[in-house]
Amino acid sequence: MISYVKGLIALKTPTHVVVEAAGLGYHINISLHTYGKIEKLEHVKLLTYLQVREDSHTLYGFAEEKERDMFTKLISVNGIGTNTARVMLSSMPPEEIRMAIVGEDVSAFKKVKGVGPKTAKRIILDLKDKVLKDSGEAPLTLNVANNTARDEALQALLALGFNKITVQKTLNKLMKEQPNLTSVEELIKAALKQFT
Repeated sequence: MISYVKGLIALKTPTHVVVEAAGLGYHINISLHTYGKIEKLEHVKLLTYLQVREDSHTLYGFAEEKERDMFTKLISVNGIGTNTARVMLSSMPPEEIRMAIVGEDVSAFKKVKGVGPKTAKRIILDLKDKVLKDSGEAPLTLNVANNTARDEALQALLALGFNKITVQKTLNKLMKEQPNLTSVEELIKAALKQFT
């Protein structure tokens, strides 16, 4: 397995780069997330994933380990191929995907072309435990009423202009630390205190 490729960028597009290393030009497929990180660079070190098939060997490159890790997790889900995983990482940063999985936020995946509610639910079901295990977080066990209150609080805070990932993290933390917060109003007030 090729762990990384380090060298001069001979060609750069939002979907792939050619990196020249030791006299060889490596065609490496990338996401928009990685493109954003390397856009202004001339020399790069890209972490890689090599997909081996009967008819092709395809390299995928990542600017960060957390993106490569999320990519390998996504392609482990039945029905998610390398192209879908790359589209997901082009549409959402790895941390946002992680938060959507942990928060069981099916609607967060709506912005990803080709990922419907069924696929999103499968991703959450397959990866939630793995993501929690890797991050060392405890899973949130919420009853349906709490989920509804959380969703309403999330929508209200987003309407106020707060960052979605920050709001999700804050609400998850509050519900874990203060399970007595059950009303939407209490949740919003507690979250606003965290933001000040």
